[in-house]
Amino acid sequence: MRFAPVFLAAVAAQGAMAAPRRPGDAVATKGKVFSCGAPEPSPEHIKISQAFATQELQALASGNYSIKAVTTIDAYFHVVAKNTSLSGGYLTDAMLNNQLNVLNAAYAPHGFQFNLKGITRTVNANWADDTKGYEMTMKRSLRKGTYRTLNVYYLYEMGSNLGYCYFPQSVTSGSTAFYRDGCTVLYSTVPGGSLTNYNLGHTTTHEVGHWMGLYHTFQGGCTGSGDYVSDTPAQASASSGCPIGRDSCPSQPGLDPIHNYMDYSYDSCYEEFTAGQQARMVSYWNNYRAGK
Repeated sequence: MRFAPVFLAAVAAQGAMAAPRRPGDAVATKGKVFSCGAPEPSPEHIKISQAFATQELQALASGNYSIKAVTTIDAYFHVVAKNTSLSGGYLTDAMLNNQLNVLNAAYAPHGFQFNLKGITRTVNANWADDTKGYEMTMKRSLRKGTYRTLNVYYLYEMGSNLGYCYFPQSVTSGSTAFYRDGCTVLYSTVPGGSLTNYNLGHTTTHEVGHWMGLYHTFQGGCTGSGDYVSDTPAQASASSGCPIGRDSCPSQPGLDPIHNYMDYSYDSCYEEFTAGQQARMVSYWNNYRAGK
């Protein structure tokens, strides 16, 4: 569904679409604290999400919204390791194909499938460590495809992050924003990886949700419009583990969406995107990535 392109272009022109990366609420495993490093949505990006929210509700209420056909998205997985051992981040084809299967199983009910066009492998100790600041050097060298192509970079070291990804925005091919686009994910979170509780592949599911335009379900806490999706209950903070029955915003309808891919639950707890999130992904896809 394509919405008000003139308005959206005007909003996008007001400034950068994404604020600098900043870790969200953190979770801990084996004594180490992790979070998602996706950027805070900028005021300009929030305005676009608000515009989409209004029009999506109208379409859903009138029965005019439906998935017409499956959208296939080309993808490239880039393994960036410190050496050629699995413990050094050198993921196998089998692990990456299992990751693709997990990603497709999560997105298929919502009209999206990912077609893995290729795998690259790079051994570079500097690039493999996200904390060293080589993000753009690495991406300018490795990125493939157009703005509608998903590039996922699996790194050995991510500091306090499990991953991060950038929201859709208006870009010019070849610009810094174009090359920055994509997802960076800790290698040990793929299926069969070594990171306990986060090794079923859903860190990639979560981060790709940002690439498709979704915010965290706990965005905004208990007040305001939260993640600007009408059917995700308000949530004061990120979940940890799988806290069945958690209600961090008791004055708001619904229990915390602990099974939602855009929370911070354990991988085994994740189960779903909502119909509203599906509509949001379609809105951002059609307006910012399709045909780009």
